[in-house]
Amino acid sequence: MRFLYQLPLSPFCRKVRLVLAEKRLPVELRTEKVWERREEYLAINPAGTVPTLLEDSGLAIPESGVICEYLEEAYPDSPLLGATLGERVEVRRLVAWFDGPFALAVTMNLTREKYLKRVSATGQPDAAALRTAYANLRDHLAYIGWLAETRTFLAGQSLSLADLAAAAHLSVLDFLGDIDWSQNPHAREWYAKIKSRPSFRSLLSDRVPGMSPPEHYTNLDF
Repeated sequence: MRFLYQLPLSPFCRKVRLVLAEKRLPVELRTEKVWERREEYLAINPAGTVPTLLEDSGLAIPESGVICEYLEEAYPDSPLLGATLGERVEVRRLVAWFDGPFALAVTMNLTREKYLKRVSATGQPDAAALRTAYANLRDHLAYIGWLAETRTFLAGQSLSLADLAAAAHLSVLDFLGDIDWSQNPHAREWYAKIKSRPSFRSLLSDRVPGMSPPEHYTNLDF
């Protein structure tokens, strides 16, 4: 059996889950409390981060970018990196943007303050960090809206890893109730299209003890 060690509100774990679902690869999810630094987990991923994919063969693949590249090579059906060199460059550029600048400026700030501090009992949310993340989110959402207005999907004409990476981050922020979708209808329409895909169902069913998503979170039409 294939296992994915993950945290339910990690955008990087969610991205991998979406890729696995789009490729129709069965997987069993295992929640890994990374702050506990379990020896058994460190043995397969010395960095102690999530996600880590453990294949039937015993091959352990850490880090979401490495996992997604591995899945694209090992299971090429339903390709997610684009058909041409130019498309693959653009897909990789957007994935790097969501998992890099967007994650640092928005997602990781908000999940750290509103989720990780709670579940790991490491303090109260920092109001200044939250204000900064919300301001950054408005700017980034405007860019997503521009992409959605000018393209069928974020990297062009077909679904790609860029859509899955973006939707993974936004789904976490949506769970936390941090997105005002009325600010950008183009971003909202694109996100509704992605979250209506069968691959998104398991993400929409995620729940975290002590936290409840807004009512629209599971509504495919908002």
